[in-house]
Amino acid sequence: MAGSSFFALFDDIATILDDVSVMTKVAAKKTAGVLGDDLALNAQQVSGVPVNRELPVVWAVARGSFINKLILVPSALLISAFLPWAVTPLLMLGGAFLCFEGVEKLAHKFLPHGESAEDNHAALVGALQDASVDMVAFERDKIKGAVRTDFILSAEIIVISLDAVADADFTRQVLVLSIIAVAMTVGVYGLVAGIVKLDDLGLYLSQKRSQAMAWLGKRIVGAAPYLMKTLSVVGTAAMFMVGGAILTHGIPPVHAAVEHAAAAVGGGAVVHALTSTLLNALFGIVAGAVVLGVVSVAKRLFKKA
Repeated sequence: MAGSSFFALFDDIATILDDVSVMTKVAAKKTAGVLGDDLALNAQQVSGVPVNRELPVVWAVARGSFINKLILVPSALLISAFLPWAVTPLLMLGGAFLCFEGVEKLAHKFLPHGESAEDNHAALVGALQDASVDMVAFERDKIKGAVRTDFILSAEIIVISLDAVADADFTRQVLVLSIIAVAMTVGVYGLVAGIVKLDDLGLYLSQKRSQAMAWLGKRIVGAAPYLMKTLSVVGTAAMFMVGGAILTHGIPPVHAAVEHAAAAVGGGAVVHALTSTLLNALFGIVAGAVVLGVVSVAKRLFKKA
């Protein structure tokens, strides 16, 4: 009896772990778009920090990210347990914010506004060269800004993950959200650390006597800025795709219209998926533009008041 009970328990645990593995994959797939933006944003946040302080700053932001997750995961579980109806509105808010942030990025890039990226970069270089600037305070501000950004993106990741396991029992929800929180934090900040030190690796290799190593090092140094730009573009596109999909799924008539349009195109499952993704992204751009307009008007009224 004891032996059979033990093996029955072992079988139950194996079943739970198998279910958790599947649900974690689904949740990770749904949050992949947010992660692309999270990676790009955090890599950019560390820019301007002295070379010998890059990894300590990344580690400090990663610690802040873990603290964010310690707040967000229990909060999400409590909402799921006591206010399950609030999950969809929160998800919609997260989707709207993603689209708004994406449109805001495009607006800052293509529309005239205050300071340009070049002006900000020049100001940053001047601060680094100015002995009167308190670099400890500068670094602290960088970390605080990155942790605030991480909190918003982490909240989106946790809510999307929670929606993916909304029908699961409490134990599975806890395990999936915990795995997602830890894996995403380690993965994102591990990659950020690698990206910010990529130019150092290239410089190290370029000084090697081996011509092959020196050639590889120069190519890495040359490719690092393009990698950052690519991450930024991919992250922005992912914001529209993920945010738009969240919004269309939350509005049944719009979701039905998207699916109907994708089905009308024909061409098989792949074409259907690509068409749906494109239409969701377009809806996300429109929704983000509307939110940006509302926010801009609200800011102006607040300033006048």
